[in-house]
Amino acid sequence: MSSAMYNKMWHQTQDALNSLLDKESQRMKEPQRNQVLIFQMLATFYIKYVQIFRSLETVYDQMVHPQKRALIRRILDGVMGRILELKNEMVELELTEFHYFDDILQNLKLAPQQLDIPIPKYFLKEKLEVIKGREKILAQILANAELRGPREKSSVKSLPLEQAVKTIQVAERARQGRLRAMLMKQIFLQEFRTRQARLLGEKVADTGVAALRIQKVWRGFRQSKKTEREREEEMVFLGMNPPPLFNEVSATIVQAEKVTYLRNEVQIKHEEDYREAMVSIKDDLKLTEGLDIKENLQDQIRHWFIECRNLTGTFPDFPNAEEGGSAVLFSNKTPQQIIDDIIASQEEEEKNKKKKKKKKEKKEKKAKKLKEKKEPKDKVKEDDEAWRMSPSVFLPAMEEGNNIYKDLWKNKDESKNFPQDYDPEMIKEEKRKELELEIREQVDELMRQELKNLKLAVNREKELPPKTPKKKGGKNKQKEKKGKKGKKGKFKDLTGDRTIESLYQELVQEGLLMQVLKVGLSDYIGEYSYLGTTLRRVSIEPMPSLLDVRQLVTLYGILPLGSQAVHEKAPLVKSLLLAGPAGVGKKMLVHAICSETGANLFNLSAANIAGKYPGKGGLDLMLQMVLKVARQLQPSVVWIGDTEKTFYRKVPSAERTMEPKRLKKQLPKLLKLLKPSDRILIVGTTRRPFDADLQPFCRVYQKIILVPRPDYASRYVLWRHIIQRQGGVITSTLNISCLAKVADGFTQGHIVQAVKGVLTERRVRQQSQKPLVALEFIAALSRMDPVYQEEEDSFKNWYTKTPMGKKRALALMGGSAGKAKEKAKKEKKGKKKK
Repeated sequence: MSSAMYNKMWHQTQDALNSLLDKESQRMKEPQRNQVLIFQMLATFYIKYVQIFRSLETVYDQMVHPQKRALIRRILDGVMGRILELKNEMVELELTEFHYFDDILQNLKLAPQQLDIPIPKYFLKEKLEVIKGREKILAQILANAELRGPREKSSVKSLPLEQAVKTIQVAERARQGRLRAMLMKQIFLQEFRTRQARLLGEKVADTGVAALRIQKVWRGFRQSKKTEREREEEMVFLGMNPPPLFNEVSATIVQAEKVTYLRNEVQIKHEEDYREAMVSIKDDLKLTEGLDIKENLQDQIRHWFIECRNLTGTFPDFPNAEEGGSAVLFSNKTPQQIIDDIIASQEEEEKNKKKKKKKKEKKEKKAKKLKEKKEPKDKVKEDDEAWRMSPSVFLPAMEEGNNIYKDLWKNKDESKNFPQDYDPEMIKEEKRKELELEIREQVDELMRQELKNLKLAVNREKELPPKTPKKKGGKNKQKEKKGKKGKKGKFKDLTGDRTIESLYQELVQEGLLMQVLKVGLSDYIGEYSYLGTTLRRVSIEPMPSLLDVRQLVTLYGILPLGSQAVHEKAPLVKSLLLAGPAGVGKKMLVHAICSETGANLFNLSAANIAGKYPGKGGLDLMLQMVLKVARQLQPSVVWIGDTEKTFYRKVPSAERTMEPKRLKKQLPKLLKLLKPSDRILIVGTTRRPFDADLQPFCRVYQKIILVPRPDYASRYVLWRHIIQRQGGVITSTLNISCLAKVADGFTQGHIVQAVKGVLTERRVRQQSQKPLVALEFIAALSRMDPVYQEEEDSFKNWYTKTPMGKKRALALMGGSAGKAKEKAKKEKKGKKKK
């Protein structure tokens, strides 16, 4: 698409955002009591912000104008943060991580796929060189340390000469035997045909009958092919089958990818030109307008000195640099306005004297007001019961960006700016303000000295040095501070004399810093849950779908890690737990988070740290190294696989030597050390969470996501995608629906294993003569153990014991989230008393 098309898309998106901001500001003022209406309002805002986010992400990725992209980036980060805030509001309202929007999507005429949250491409684009350099260093360290694992090429064993000759002889005799068997078979068939001919007798060939038979066979074959073709065309017309050449890449898509690549190059060039212009235009302004700005500021301040002297009889005090200097006095004010301010300040002083006399009257009025306030207690309680949306941190940023768009870009004529290059006039306005601030600081220093000289010359005032106020209890406070420092001094930095490069290398060599598998989150395939709302109406809590899990991983993991602005202000998520049976893709999701954000992956699993850095001092050193490198090379993910071992109730005898509970006391401390500015996420994966002690387990992991086995819709999509990815061709002989039905209870790992077992290189080559059949994959599945319903129920029962699960269960029983929170608080108080 052209730049004009992306500009048009941006204008449409900004109009939608403007109307949405107006609606949201109105709704925030109105208190609500009906929980259903509140959720519908929040869900509608959430879905609309997701649509705006999708459009803005596309526009930011493809637009070339550098100044427009800077504004879009600010708005994009604001929209991302607002989506996270609305998600947090919905979680607190419904007391569950999973929500279903079937009715709202139907009203807005949107497909479920449009709820999928895109991952901004700038997460990786802006630090592509850094990621590539880091990967090269990591690969080099692994190569030097020989930690790549077993080699692909197996070592060849040398054989003695006699044994080698015998092996060749056996192979040659087998080959000759096969040829002799084929020859004997041909001789047998030839003799059989001759015997049959003798028994039946020789018949006279009738050319007319032979031609008729050939015609019948040919017409039958031709008609069957025609009928088959018409049936396929009808299925394509009805939308039940994809059109021919559907999976092949068209020339249009190839051309679009080329244009996208060229646009990226133009973006980089325009950004470089824009940065150079920022420096050069500022230097030119300094040469041409610097002296005029300096003289104007000096004349303005001198005029202020004289006017103050004429009005008050004394020279004024010049504001300090900490207070803002002369910028506080002359911020968008004319000299006449400054004089008015001085007169107003004098009038205020006179009023203050009068106010002292009226203190008694005010006390009487306050007493009356207190009596009046006691009366409407019932109204206050009603207002407290009403739900109000919590204030947003990102709305002011979005409104500010929207106002800048209205002032600068909405009605701007850019018909002459065909290459979409930067606007020098806008840069001049920005740099003129920066230059004025720099010159103002220099002028303030000169004018302070000039004011001192004026006071000495005209008023003969001797300026006494300002008295420094004595600090009360200075010695005691110093002692207290020293004492506090002494307490903090117990935390010793064990890596103070080490460089980041040496720590990074040591972590790689010890296997604590892993190489990330290049897996996208889009590779985690799933389908939307179409029965979620229906089941909840019948008071049945549905299992989440794979698409819901993918969406939560995007919201809690990828978006905050990818953007620093979003991470600092959005609801903070320091730790995440992925719980589910083996084979559902938990490790894949961990690698996807790192791949999509360019994050480092630290492996602190119990099996991985066993025998490394022994003792308490060694454990402290290891955690300090991990935290220091993770902070320096943000974003970072700390992965704890089989995390239930860290919180075992009772350690099995077979695992006692491994010391799996080494990190149990250290993980809460590690979480406390993480600040909002640290883009570090702790991710735990577990397939047996019921083996862990629940209370410390849930204290460490802030968000718990259940990863279920795939449902029918997800299995259907999975079979189709994985077969095609392994080189399989899907024809009418392969019943995907049958496979999806039979594979009920099997995970994604089972399906991938079955497909790889069937689609060998030889089987892929045979597809033209022998198409794939569902029975081949069913035979491979029959040798695997599925996830039974009892295991899935055990995960459900375990989740109901977690804090969020308890609140949700109480809400379903009590009928409201408020009652659920009150019951949860009462239970906590009862446990503390016991």
